[in-house]
Amino acid sequence: MPQYFPPNSNAFAKWSIIGGLIFFTLILTCLAIYVRSYRNRVNVPVSQPIPFSHALHAGELGVDCRYCHSSVEVAANANIPPVETCMTCHSQIRQGSPRLYPLYASWDQAIPGVNDTKSLEAGTDAPAPSSERLEWNRVHDLADFVYFNHSAHVNKGVGCSSCHGEVNRMEGMWKNEQMSMGWCLECHRAPEKYVRPIDEVFNVNYKKPGNQLALGQQLVEEYHINTGKLAQCSTCHR
Repeated sequence: MPQYFPPNSNAFAKWSIIGGLIFFTLILTCLAIYVRSYRNRVNVPVSQPIPFSHALHAGELGVDCRYCHSSVEVAANANIPPVETCMTCHSQIRQGSPRLYPLYASWDQAIPGVNDTKSLEAGTDAPAPSSERLEWNRVHDLADFVYFNHSAHVNKGVGCSSCHGEVNRMEGMWKNEQMSMGWCLECHRAPEKYVRPIDEVFNVNYKKPGNQLALGQQLVEEYHINTGKLAQCSTCHR
């Protein structure tokens, strides 16, 4: 019987299969890295209509998280503060700052000392305000098939900084964690490593104590955290 293939055909076929498997593995690895890094845009500041500084408000001035995110203890979502909340301070503080023009424009009122006729005639380079809704850009946007409840976490001892990082040091705002399922499960499978006393949840300067595991186990029992249910699929996917 004539030989149609050269002697090295078997080796070529074997290495082609091995090479294909390696290539397929590399493709899957690259896709996983892309999804977990670039697409999630961790540590990438998100531009906003107003350059709001958490470092100034939450850090230097010590404004409590709940002053702006007032629904975080009772609702699934941590609300974005309405313009009225901002204006409780900025109707008196830094009036006329060009950086706050979008705020005053949304408030639909004259900007004291800046957009009046005399200021405009004086040559201010700030644009005249218009009545426009202030649209903040989302920083955290979970997939539609993921159910997350802020109140369930903060009322069980999960601190703001555990997920959002040291916002009191952030001039802008960005994702501090990738918010992947694997990352969430690290806490759901061992909550005693992360929970803190309820009165420390909103403390942006909180540091884990040396006895975190012992304290955490005590708090898990005290807060009636159902560890058997935390890692179940239906807890987050409904």
